Amino acid sequence: MSNSPYAQGLAKNTANYVPLSPLSFIERTAQVYPQRTAVIHGACRFTWQETYARCRRLASALVQHGVGCGDTVAVMLPNVPAMFEAHFGVPMIGAVLNTLNTRLDPEAIAFMLAHGEAKVLITDPEFASLVGPALERLDGPKPLVIDALDDEYPGSDRLGAIEYEEFLAAGDPEFAWSLPPDEWDAIALNYTSGTTGNPKGVVYHHRGAYLNAASNIISWGMPQHAVYLWTLPMFHCNGWCFPWTMAANAGINVCLRKIDVALIYELIRTHKVSHFCGAPIVHGMLINAPEGMRDGITHKVSALIAGAAPPAAIIEGMERIGFDITHVYGLTETYGPASVCAKHPSWDELPIDRRAERNGRQGVRYHMQEAIAVLDPETMVPVPADGETMGEIMFRGNLVMKGYLKNEKASDEAFAGGWFHTGDLAVMHPDGYVKIKDRSKDVIISGGENISSLEVEEALYRHPAVMTAAVVAKPDEKWGEVPAAYIEVKDGTAVTVDDIIAHCREHLARYKVPKHIEFCVLPKTSTGKIQKFVLREQAKSALAID
Repeated sequence: MSNSPYAQGLAKNTANYVPLSPLSFIERTAQVYPQRTAVIHGACRFTWQETYARCRRLASALVQHGVGCGDTVAVMLPNVPAMFEAHFGVPMIGAVLNTLNTRLDPEAIAFMLAHGEAKVLITDPEFASLVGPALERLDGPKPLVIDALDDEYPGSDRLGAIEYEEFLAAGDPEFAWSLPPDEWDAIALNYTSGTTGNPKGVVYHHRGAYLNAASNIISWGMPQHAVYLWTLPMFHCNGWCFPWTMAANAGINVCLRKIDVALIYELIRTHKVSHFCGAPIVHGMLINAPEGMRDGITHKVSALIAGAAPPAAIIEGMERIGFDITHVYGLTETYGPASVCAKHPSWDELPIDRRAERNGRQGVRYHMQEAIAVLDPETMVPVPADGETMGEIMFRGNLVMKGYLKNEKASDEAFAGGWFHTGDLAVMHPDGYVKIKDRSKDVIISGGENISSLEVEEALYRHPAVMTAAVVAKPDEKWGEVPAAYIEVKDGTAVTVDDIIAHCREHLARYKVPKHIEFCVLPKTSTGKIQKFVLREQAKSALAID
């Protein structure tokens, strides 16, 4: 025990210490702004008072069905009110929320339900064809299945014994929930989208969820009562913690079942949406939509962009159509965004291409994150801040997961040396801003030279016909590996392989120019990330350009 006078008789007690949990946000907002709109979904509207009562009903009903502290409740839902409510109702009883990726196959879903030991599964009828076979694959106890029917979806396939609204009706709107006894307690389980082997279960704690929810507001500069459009799936890192952020913000959640560019613009116009988040692919779709879709949108719209490192051309394009873009970076293991490219007023004086380049960096730590660094993964020594020397991005702080569920070895490897290892290779600029150069597995080593696939992609995005591009390593007898480019072109444009080669030679050293170019529809995950592992397999048998 410390001999400091500040440690004598000054102990934690219920008057001066409460565990941090984002559940406190919805309680406050329902009390302070009970009649403000909380959720909009088609013709459906809920106030914050109503939403809070629905969350308490959910918590109460789960308890009645034997769900308690440490149990897992899985949800297979799009961005609908039930998904938002689960982020509060489930942890209100100390249970852990497992949001499932809606584009997984039955085998992966079955693995997650079994590995996470889900006692309850809330699912949307749209996914019955996936969830049904997944449930059949389970050898052990099957979860209680609840069907969340939705007026915005025409199907009504039922898998469960009870419907979500019926389930809520049996719950108590005044249910006396409580904060977790320990802020380190688990609040959510999210599985990584691993490309080989079984995915890893990332465990979040209440403290991290609370702090990242607040950090979203502070680091983005969100004003109170923002109108937030759910273009980002809530299953992805718990929507980057934005369900909890919007409760703290006392804003409006505008639900969106799936990405539809025309509908996105319509919702922005109708509801005066002020904020949304998305992967580069979503922003690219908005940029390339017919100009007429943006008619009538005269107010400021702010967007966060993350996911795969966004090309400067995407950031530049969003600025040209009048959207204010902020770039964030993070992983499932860091609650979503854990760094931000904090802007400086002096950047406004730069030409748009230079400004987009600055804004395209991964930036500096989020307000509630302790540290971001670029370290040599072997020596754990920081690389020089010269914008040239590559190392691995590492995080340390409260916005880092508890670890991987039932996988101590993977957790130990991830936290080796007292830092979380991201696997992303980057440089540190003299001003302290981080810039990703590649995933460690995506660097192309050609004739002993390292080629950043992201650098080649940046050049490709500068071609006016290119909508989306991905570059991977192609095995080569002479060079070991060479770059192979896979390109989606914009509708109504014509471009040839020779055009792309000529363009690349203007912007890249000759050895970095792709030796294989293919026009195609790129394989993507449900969150818009390009599945490079699929392209690597294709590249193995592709013919190279002489």
